Amino acid sequence: MATTKLKNYLNRNEVEYRLIPHPRAFTAQEIAANSHITGHEIAKTVIVKIDGALAMAVLPASEVIDLEQFAALLGATLVELAYESEFERFFNDCEVGAMPPFGNLFGMKVFVDSELTLDEQIAFSAGNHAELIQLNYTDFEELVQPIMLEFGVCA
Repeated sequence: MATTKLKNYLNRNEVEYRLIPHPRAFTAQEIAANSHITGHEIAKTVIVKIDGALAMAVLPASEVIDLEQFAALLGATLVELAYESEFERFFNDCEVGAMPPFGNLFGMKVFVDSELTLDEQIAFSAGNHAELIQLNYTDFEELVQPIMLEFGVCA
């Protein structure tokens, strides 16, 4: 079941969204294949540490983060992937690895790769490994107010 916190937030803000069930999957590319949505429209959430501070990097499932480029764009000394043990406490109503890209609900900054803005809709994990939430990108941007950068590269 989708995270209650996220569903309540979307409903409170009167955002139209669609809950899409899919066979249990653990990678963004598997989820794309199982849900019949292109990897370009699936937004994966990656937790990073930017000079020690946790943040969300959100990019298409078909891309990976260029950590050096990301650090350079931010003027950061070090950007690295965070370990699950470092962030799982922030997502107590989510399955590990299925965090929705709503950092504002979890006390984290959100950085989104500009490639995601090219699609009218995005879909992302609903807090578990068997459901997606799909909504208009403009609604996501309005609610989350992410910082847009170009940090993804083709996988």
